[in-house]
Formats: sequence, structure tokens, C-alpha cells
Amino acid sequence: MRVQAALVATLVVAATLAVAALAFVALQRDQLEASLAQLAAQQASDVAAEAADVGPAEVELTAVGAGERALIQVVDADGRVLAASPAAVGKPALVAARPRPGASATVHADQVPIDEDDQFVVVAQGVSTSQGPVVVLAAQSLEAVERSTSVVAGLFAAGYLPVLLVVAATSYWLTGRALAPVESMRRRVAGITSTDLSARVPPSPAGDEMTRLAETMNDMLAGLEAASLVQRRFVADASHELRSPLATIRAELEVARQHPAGVDWDAVSADVLEEADRLDQLVADLLLLARADEHAHTLRREDVDLDDLVLDEARRLRTAGTEVAVHAPPVRVVGDGRRLQRVVRNLADNAVLHGRGRVSLTVRQEGPVAVVEVADDGPGIPAERREQVFDRFVRLDDSRGREAGGTGLGLPIAREIARAHGGDLRVGESAVGTRMILTLPRDISADAPAPRRPGDRAPQRETVTDP
Repeated sequence: MRVQAALVATLVVAATLAVAALAFVALQRDQLEASLAQLAAQQASDVAAEAADVGPAEVELTAVGAGERALIQVVDADGRVLAASPAAVGKPALVAARPRPGASATVHADQVPIDEDDQFVVVAQGVSTSQGPVVVLAAQSLEAVERSTSVVAGLFAAGYLPVLLVVAATSYWLTGRALAPVESMRRRVAGITSTDLSARVPPSPAGDEMTRLAETMNDMLAGLEAASLVQRRFVADASHELRSPLATIRAELEVARQHPAGVDWDAVSADVLEEADRLDQLVADLLLLARADEHAHTLRREDVDLDDLVLDEARRLRTAGTEVAVHAPPVRVVGDGRRLQRVVRNLADNAVLHGRGRVSLTVRQEGPVAVVEVADDGPGIPAERREQVFDRFVRLDDSRGREAGGTGLGLPIAREIARAHGGDLRVGESAVGTRMILTLPRDISADAPAPRRPGDRAPQRETVTDP
């Protein structure tokens, strides 16, 4: 980058200097030519005034035409030379310009008939005399202009390359100085490994772009460190959870292998299948959460009767011997029915797992939002730890351990599914036990009655009858 910056700066300066040099040389040449033209015009004007007074034949041109590069002639209308300065004696008229009396003309001549190869600027001044109209020709050589222009151009050419070298070296040095903080950051970041993301880039005290860059990099490193910690904790917890059923299966099989004669193979098979089911469910939960982390949820969009989902769960829990109170008027949402069923089941299983035998299921609608509440009569969750239960593999106490059948993934999965639908899951206030509140957008008009599909069974209405 330093080389590129120095090269670009050098090219810009080179182009600028070239244009400036050409413009300066051209301007200097024009100014010198204008000065010589003005001098010739002054000489022509002086001679014209004298010719008007004494006549063209009596004009004294010796002093006026002094110098071998100054040429003065007085010619008549036919081009005959009536008077001439010493350098122009015996020579024909310098130019063919013949302005009328009182007018003047400036001519740039590549050569004049006086054995000279130089260019000249010639001013022709018309004047009326006692012998008739004549023209005064005053010429100045442009040799000095050519010499001056050559000298200036040579100086520019001689200094052009050294100046560019200085510019290149200076640009390279200044770019290095400007990028020094960036290089320092690069070395600092290069020393940060994936196993230790605690290092930070020291910000510049100047409060400039480098400071903001350092702050941005530190924010990025902090995010990476937090994500790495979460990932390592998740992997460690997942590994422990996966080892638990595997260890149980291995222990069962090793005992059966060592004592095959006294083994109840039906019991062993049942235990192994139970642990295999637990292992399968755990792997499925981990895959679902991984897809959620990658925002790879693929949700179906269909009409879902929340009241039917809640009533189905109530029947399942009652079959298992749980006392259930239900209030489920018809409420319909648009979403993925299979995933929403899993949310309701996770909440119901969680209530049974941590309650004392009684569960309450409630469905209602609040404007454009549908609400499902699942409450238990267990010990409840302290207010300061209500968000913690949605962290993965979290168990707040021994009653929420593996021995009770939980993995610490049910509530995190339920919240992920709820948020994928644009809703949320939280722990509500409750005088007794725990109250989980699921909110989902209904995605249909809240004032119109929810339409039912052909073949749908009529909604069953149950109310809370327990005191």
C-alpha cells in the first residue's frame, strides 16, 4: 500500500508539474514577445512623430535604431525605403504591411531580408507627412525570447526528475508514518489466537480515524470472545449430555456381558432403548438449536388452531395422570403447526416436571396477538433468574436435574420457535408456581371470526373447574 500511495502521489505531481511547466514557459514567451512588440511599437511611434514633423527623408534613425537587432525603416506606399537604421540600410522593406495613416499593425515574421535567420516581431505604423503617407516599420528580434525560453525549459527539464524522486521518497515515508498505527494494530491482532481472545488493540489518544478503527476492532474482538465462550460452554455441556446416556448404555451392556446368565434382557433392552430415545431427542434438539443460531429456520405458513393444540396436550397429560385445568376458546394463528405443537408440549412437560401434580393451560387473544399460558403449582422461579432458564443446559436446582429427565433445552427451543414466528416466550408473575406466557401474532383480523377449514372438528370448550 505504501508503494501504491507513493506511486499515485508521484504520478499526480508529475502530471501537475508538466502542465505547470508548459504553461509557465508559454506564458513567459508570450510576455517577452509582448514586451518586444511594445518596444517596437514605441520606436515606430517616435519615428512616425518625427517623420510627420520634418518629413520622412529628414528622419534621424541612427540613435533610434542603435543595436544590430533593432531595425527601423520608413517606406512609402509603393514599398520604397525612404530612410533606414544602420542595420537596415540598403535592404528592402521588412514586411509588406501598409496600414493607413493613424493605424498600426503587428506582424510576426519568421525571417526578414537582412541576412538574419531569427524571427522578428514587426510593428507597422502609418503616418501622414508633407510628402504624402508613409509607413514606419520597427522590428525587434525574438532571439532573446528563444534563448530565455530554452533556458527556462532546460531548468524545468533538469529539475523534473529530481523533484519527482523527492516527492516519491517523501510520499513513501509519509505513507509509512500514517500507516504505522495500522501496522501496529495488525501485529497486535496477528498475535491474538482463537484460544485467547481477551487481548485488545490499544486505541490512539489522538481521537482520529485510527482511534475509531481500534474501537471497532475491540468491539469485534469482544463479540468474538463472547461468542467463543458461549460456543465452548455449549460444546462442553452438549458433550456432557451426550456422554450421560452413552455411559448408561455402556454400563448396562457391560454388566450384561459379564453376567449373562442372570441378566433380565427385557429390562436391559428397555433401559437401552430409553437411553437411545433420550440420546436421539438430545441430538435432534441440538440440531434444531444449531439451525436457529444460523437463522436457518424453515417455517411452514398455515392456519393453526391453538385451542386444538392446547386441548390435545391436556388430554395427553390427563392420560398420564396429571390434573389439568383448561380454558381454550377458539384462537387461530398463521404459522408452523408442527413447531408450535412442540412449543406447547415443551411447556406442558416442563410444568409437569417441576410442578406438584396440577397444571393450568389457558388460551386467549389480545387484539392481533394470541396468548398461551402454562402454569404449574411447583416452587416457582426467583424473579432474578427468570431469564436464566432460557439459557441452554441451565438447571436452577436439583429438581431440574438429569435424573428428572430434563436436558435444559426445552425452554430455549420453545423460545427460539416463538421468536421465529415473530412472538416471544417469557416467565410471568405468579403467586404460586411458574407461569410461562407464549405470545404469537395471529396474522389475521382480530375482529373477524376465525374461519375454519372444511373437516375441522368443532372446538371443544373447557373451563377451569378446580378451585
